[in-house]
Amino acid sequence: MVEIKRTPETRRQKIADRFAEQMARKEALRLRGLRHKGETVWFGLGMFGIVGWAVAIPSLVGVALGLWIDRTWPSQYSWALMFLIAGVIVGCINAAYWVKKVRSKIIEDDDE
Repeated sequence: MVEIKRTPETRRQKIADRFAEQMARKEALRLRGLRHKGETVWFGLGMFGIVGWAVAIPSLVGVALGLWIDRTWPSQYSWALMFLIAGVIVGCINAAYWVKKVRSKIIEDDDE
């Protein structure tokens, strides 16, 4: 006859604890999803738009200012390139600000 081996009680308890933790995480994720129900794909696309425009506008302004300076006061340096780089840096800082602001709002909503 085949002998059935039983798992030790401590192992069974660890398995039960791990299962309970997984279910708690899934339930927390489900509740978080219910709180952020209005944030659909359009919210994410809007966020991409904000970040994109936050970088694009300062870059374009920098290029326009640099081209104007290059035409008005010619020099051996390309002001358009320098202001493009400065615009991208300012835009990245601006985008980071917007992402941080939205992220802190989401975290604040989750803490409630």
